[in-house]
Amino acid sequence: QLILVESGGGSVQAGGSLRLSCTASGFTYSQYCMGWIRQRTGEERERVADVASDGGTTYRASVQGRFTVSRDNREGALYLQMDNLKPEDTAIYYCAALRQYDAYACEHLADYGHRGSGTQVTVSS
Repeated sequence: QLILVESGGGSVQAGGSLRLSCTASGFTYSQYCMGWIRQRTGEERERVADVASDGGTTYRASVQGRFTVSRDNREGALYLQMDNLKPEDTAIYYCAALRQYDAYACEHLADYGHRGSGTQVTVSS
């Protein structure tokens, strides 16, 4: 059974930092695209940052240069370092995983990826 557990959310003021962590179990971690998706109140889920099985990273334009995603295949862990946070980053953040059958798996992470229960990030102005 694929299990994803997030931690590290919280409340910060604009300009602050948070580090999210995700522990994964129940699947061959190295064969999956791993990433972070978020859902803001009243909006659809959106892709934030992810790491493909080959290590390639992709970032949403609005977080480029502020967020850093990384994975540890040995530990089955995923991280998201979030710096210079903005109020518009307020959302529930989910760790997500999708089997990397081809080069396009990460593009479908928000729609089809397995997700954890999420962790709340709140940024106040």
